[in-house]
Amino acid sequence: QVQLVESGGGLVQAGGSLRLSCAASGRTFSSYAMGWFRQAPGKEREFVSAITSSGGNTLNANSVKGRFTISRDNAKKTVYLQMNSLKPEDTAVYYCAAGSRWASSARLYDYWGQGTQVTVSS
Repeated sequence: QVQLVESGGGLVQAGGSLRLSCAASGRTFSSYAMGWFRQAPGKEREFVSAITSSGGNTLNANSVKGRFTISRDNAKKTVYLQMNSLKPEDTAVYYCAAGSRWASSARLYDYWGQGTQVTVSS
């Protein structure tokens, strides 16, 4: 079992930056692949980024390529999402997730955080 808590969301102007953090509990954190997803009001949950358990490989949605970077620090049991050049369409609740497989499909992740709100003003 692993518990996940996101933080770092807030209000930022278009073109600005935020860094989201996902703090995990559980001794087996380093064995999990991690992903970030987002969900805007009235819309389906959307894949953002994923990283392998070792941190050696990453995957990004086309909408965030060149702007967002996922990373992890297994010693700190924390996953990060650095978001640069933010756009109003990035506004959503952002969730981190843990799973045994590295994937872009939400159904393949087993554990989820509570989410953190990101609002980008124009």
